[in-house]
Amino acid sequence: MAKKVVATLRTGKVSMSKVIKMVKSPKTGAYMFTEQIVTEDQLKDAIK
Repeated sequence: MAKKVVATLRTGKVSMSKVIKMVKSPKTGAYMFTEQIVTEDQLKDAIK
């Protein structure tokens, strides 16, 4: 079970979040972490 971490970054009026996901590499089969900084509107799409 992969963990999903969301940290909230607030700068002025725009609320941003840093999303860290653990994904499995198709080539090696090893797990790696991907990081994205998204707005609150795009948060649900980024976690999917």
